[in-house]
Amino acid sequence: MESFQIWAVGRNYADHAKELGHAAPTATDEPMIFLKAGASAVPQGADIRLPSWSRDVHHECEIALRFGAKLEFTDFTVALDLTARDAQARLKAAGHPWTLAKSFTDSCPLGPPISLTRLVGGIDSLTFTLKVNGELRQVGRPAEMIFKPEALRAYLLGRFPVRPGDWLLTGTPVGVGKIVNGDFLEAEIPGYAHASWNARLSPL
Repeated sequence: MESFQIWAVGRNYADHAKELGHAAPTATDEPMIFLKAGASAVPQGADIRLPSWSRDVHHECEIALRFGAKLEFTDFTVALDLTARDAQARLKAAGHPWTLAKSFTDSCPLGPPISLTRLVGGIDSLTFTLKVNGELRQVGRPAEMIFKPEALRAYLLGRFPVRPGDWLLTGTPVGVGKIVNGDFLEAEIPGYAHASWNARLSPL
């Protein structure tokens, strides 16, 4: 895959913030931004290698937006922000960065890019879903985002070295949960994008 970085926003859906025991931010707060390595991306159809050092990897389904040549949004897709929740809890308790929990190998499955020129009705009109072994786990509606895409774009461009080709993960709705070896994951934006992956335990 080409070289890019993956920027992400945490707690952008109020119900998800609450399910993890956090107060939901408001649109007047600063968004919580973190970075996932571009090399952590997994293309549609590939296996997700689950880390052997974590026993609690969670799925977080999201809408992803790609930055174009002028750092405008040009494409969208469905993506997973996989999180090693046990490592995250341990690192947070120690006051350390969360990089291990968020940017491990294969931690960002990405669906196929879809041009925004194909979008009818704007980002807020979309719905996205995640099924695990055929069971519906998450349903998200960008209309419920606390920080809207253009507000996130302005915030990022004013503070970070965003480059053409980078992706932005816009946050996950309620319903995150554990995945394990052998799970089959299907993420979809109905009418636009469908992606699937098999989860396999890494030998490393």
